[in-house]
Amino acid sequence: MATIEVERQLLPILDSPNQGARFYNPELPSSEPFVPGHRTCAGCGPSIQYRMTSKAAGDNTILVGPTGCMYVANSSYLCTPYNVPWAHTQIGSAGSFTAGVAAAYEAMIRKGKWKGKFPNIICEAGDGSASDIGLASISGALYRNHDCLIICYDNEQYANTGIQASSRTPYGGMTTFSPPGPEVPEGKKLYPKDLARMMAAGHPHCYVATASVGYPIDLMNKVRKGLNNKGASYLMVYTPCQKGFVYETPRSIDLGRLVVECGLYPMWEWNPEKRAYDYSFRPQTMRPVSEYLKLQGRFGHLHAEHIAKLQKFANEQWRMMGVELPEALIQAADAKNLVNMSAAAEAETVAQTI
Repeated sequence: MATIEVERQLLPILDSPNQGARFYNPELPSSEPFVPGHRTCAGCGPSIQYRMTSKAAGDNTILVGPTGCMYVANSSYLCTPYNVPWAHTQIGSAGSFTAGVAAAYEAMIRKGKWKGKFPNIICEAGDGSASDIGLASISGALYRNHDCLIICYDNEQYANTGIQASSRTPYGGMTTFSPPGPEVPEGKKLYPKDLARMMAAGHPHCYVATASVGYPIDLMNKVRKGLNNKGASYLMVYTPCQKGFVYETPRSIDLGRLVVECGLYPMWEWNPEKRAYDYSFRPQTMRPVSEYLKLQGRFGHLHAEHIAKLQKFANEQWRMMGVELPEALIQAADAKNLVNMSAAAEAETVAQTI
């Protein structure tokens, strides 16, 4: 029997004249693979990301969800918001299950048992799965270059099981496993694992990128670039969690922009052909980390020295991307120029980048 060639989809890149602007884009597809009516929290960052991601991918898509918030909240009572095939797998087997789906479809198409184009296969893993428990299986899928997109929706904690610290929880973040107190006033003492750069460095043949729900068009374009790439791709997306971060419900998108503008979540792409990072994404403004921190209860305990330490960390991220630092951000890395978070003054935009 003759072997049938696997035909893959090619998704067009959306026009984005200004990466930092909020604007309506008429090119957005009308289909809704992730429909309203789910049971996630109000303002849920991962559910916003799910809608953007699945909308960018289209109706010929298969979603894989290892155990996490988006599994528990969206698959109870025999009802789900997924308008495309969706499968749950254990928290540690995200990569192996997704690799099996991709390999199975390739085999079925070549044998003539499945008609049509190869589906967009997307695994959506929280940072507990992607950064900790399922890291090995995801690395295996990327290393073997299975044709799939693996996404880490990064809410920086184990939100599903009660807001415990993960390896992606930022320095100073308060969780049930990193409570501040007299002995450890900052709460979380460790910096977050640089997961996306680990994936790029360890799997240089893959397309790897970071994104945020605060920049929808950029996020959707990176999803499409990952899916258009023949082989494995990896995307890490900042998805704030209202319950764990403790912020006003309508501020999810604001936080998604502020975390980029203050330098705590660098935006970049790894080009597997050039074997180089692309740091061309620039937010419209640069801001001190205090403007981001002050909106979240999980950072309300921080002292001036801790805020300065986070500012220094953010400044190094800007330097890594080749961005010249304004004097205000350099000064903000000195604790003498700051006050405790509980008495922090209103922070302002300190520099224009575009």
